[in-house]
Amino acid sequence: MRAKKFRRKSAATSEISTASTGDIAFLLLIFFMVTTIFRKETGLVVELPRAEAAEKIKQEMVTNIFINRRGQISIDDMLVQDTNVSNLIAQKLQGNPSLVVAFKADNATPYKVVSDVMEELKDVNALRVSFNAKPDAAPGRKF
Repeated sequence: MRAKKFRRKSAATSEISTASTGDIAFLLLIFFMVTTIFRKETGLVVELPRAEAAEKIKQEMVTNIFINRRGQISIDDMLVQDTNVSNLIAQKLQGNPSLVVAFKADNATPYKVVSDVMEELKDVNALRVSFNAKPDAAPGRKF
């Protein structure tokens, strides 16, 4: 009996299969969407008053002062006493002389608290101040 010779039907190739590349990219996209956390400001909870017009300022140039209806003060997510406002703002002004201080005070905040903080800002020469408010909703438009 004669031995049969077997032949290879396909030759080995040196290619890398890219058939699942789309699947891997899609799974990575889902992974990053699920695990990414978008951090929002976590200052005091305030209900802003309404305003007719508003102007946008670059976020790097702004430090936020939150004042809630009980008179508690938070500067850039850090709860502070009203006597420490001038020290903290003075430090921030040394690092950025063109700093804008943005007030986000609750519409039921006692005016005395806002006035006291404004006086402390004047003491450290922080004269670029912005008062934040919700824009008035146009008829048929919701914010």
